[in-house]
Amino acid sequence: MADELSELAAALPDGRVITDPDIVASYARDQTTAIVAPGRARCLVSARDTGEVAATLRWAAGHGVPVVPRGAGSGLAGGATAVDGCVIVSLARMNAITELDPVNEIAVVEAGVLNADVDRAAAEHGLMYPPDPSSYEISTIGGNLATNAGGLRCVKYGVTRDAVLGLEVVLAGGRVVRTGRRTVKGVAGYDLTSLLVGSEGTLGVITSATLRLRPRPAAPPATVAASFPSFGAAAHAVTAILRARLQPSLLELLDRATLRAIDDWKQLGFGDAEALLIAQDDSDDGGRRAGLMRDICAEHGALLADVSASEAESQQLLDIRRLSYHAIERLGATLVEDVCVPRSRLPDMIGCIERAAARHSVMIATVAHAGDGNLHPVFVFDRGLAEGDVPAPVWAAADEVFRAALDMGGTLTGEHGVGLIKRRWLALELGADSMDVHRAIKGALDPAGILNPGRGF
Repeated sequence: MADELSELAAALPDGRVITDPDIVASYARDQTTAIVAPGRARCLVSARDTGEVAATLRWAAGHGVPVVPRGAGSGLAGGATAVDGCVIVSLARMNAITELDPVNEIAVVEAGVLNADVDRAAAEHGLMYPPDPSSYEISTIGGNLATNAGGLRCVKYGVTRDAVLGLEVVLAGGRVVRTGRRTVKGVAGYDLTSLLVGSEGTLGVITSATLRLRPRPAAPPATVAASFPSFGAAAHAVTAILRARLQPSLLELLDRATLRAIDDWKQLGFGDAEALLIAQDDSDDGGRRAGLMRDICAEHGALLADVSASEAESQQLLDIRRLSYHAIERLGATLVEDVCVPRSRLPDMIGCIERAAARHSVMIATVAHAGDGNLHPVFVFDRGLAEGDVPAPVWAAADEVFRAALDMGGTLTGEHGVGLIKRRWLALELGADSMDVHRAIKGALDPAGILNPGRGF
């Protein structure tokens, strides 16, 4: 192994190959720390450009070494967890915004650029980068691309795939290909860009992307906050808002367990509320539309419904939503899921989650990108268990939730990816023939199976 690593070190600038066990171990896991025990990687490559990634993959292909690509490690499905004997390729130092073209409304960025930094750079030109996962201040564009991340604004603006025009990708043998284009339209060849977005590093390592920007709203959004006596009542208000064609730019739900966790931490005084709905409208007619959403909430039994009085108040409400996972995490070890169902089935899915929690005596705290039907049930259990040792009732409750989502015409994952956690259920969603097609594509692009092995299927 020492000879092999010497060969890799010789192919890269000094300092790129890191073997210090403590440093390598710090890059060997993502945020699924209690669910997935990482393997022992042989080294870390801290790449600075596409050429260095290509050299690493050529070396890995020549020696049959698994490659695990990594951005910021903020993933929640085990997709960036090391496997034994792998080389971890970190793209965090590839963090340049190489071009921002306000006329054509595009940005070209390296994979290690933070999501929020793209949006801040776009804002200087009156533009925005719409996808905004809750981890937007720490997650990288490369990681967002790998999982097709969504976020709070995707109810109006779509997910990451909707904002990507083209990619630069290193394939398993070290070849560099460029997919897509700089134009909004284009149908030449297969849509390799869409194929690679959401592929979780199993088909290639994305090193750069051409992103589509949007005009930034002229005024701050109007924000509605409404508390409800039950999670189900809040869900019915969501479906009524959608039925009214009000097209909110944000529509988020928090359940009682989440509100209590935030309250215990920050003492915000949610009182007897069993659910909180936060909605926004960023259109020129936002004030009027927000008022209509408030009225709909009141008609559906809201305990309190109001429109924010200022931009600062709106931001405080969004901060509450972004606090949710960190508040729940304080309660114990967590398994964070993200099933998605047709929006009309949101109340049914919420009922299913509540029944699964009661039946298996498992604490489940749920937040939802309600406008997309995308729910994040967070299963909470004893932090004192051994790493990767998830209690059987938690898996049983998760199995019930996953199967219910599929029965409702939904999906196992709306934005976190399959990773290692959801592999056991993937065939239920895709079916045998589709799984064969997936394996054929994987075999064509990665015949030796070295790219992020074990993810997905």
